[in-house]
Amino acid sequence: MSNTLEYNGFYGSVEYSKEDDCLYGKILFIDDLILYEGNSLVELKKDFQDAVDEYIEDCKKEGKNPKVFKGTFNVRIGSELHKKVALIAESNHKSINSIVIEALEKYTA
Repeated sequence: MSNTLEYNGFYGSVEYSKEDDCLYGKILFIDDLILYEGNSLVELKKDFQDAVDEYIEDCKKEGKNPKVFKGTFNVRIGSELHKKVALIAESNHKSINSIVIEALEKYTA
C-alpha cells in the first residue's frame, strides 16, 4: 500500500493538511480511532509508533485483543454468485471457504 506506515503489525495512513501544513494519519483496520501527526515524516513515524505502542498497552489494560487481522470477515455476494460458488465447490469436493481462499490467494499473488 502506498501512503501507509507499518509498525509492529499495525498500519497507518499518511495524509497532508494544507491548512495546518502538517502530516497526520490514523491507525488503520482497528475498531478504535487513534490519530497521530507530525511536521515531518520522521516526526509522523515516531508519533505513529508511539500511538501503536500506547494502543497495545491500553488494550492489555482493558483485556481487549489488539490483533489487527483476525482471519475472518463477512462477504455479501448476492444469491446468484453464491449459487455458482457453491456448485463449483461441490463439483470440486471442496468447501466454499476453500474456494474463496484460493481465489483471494490468486488475486493477491
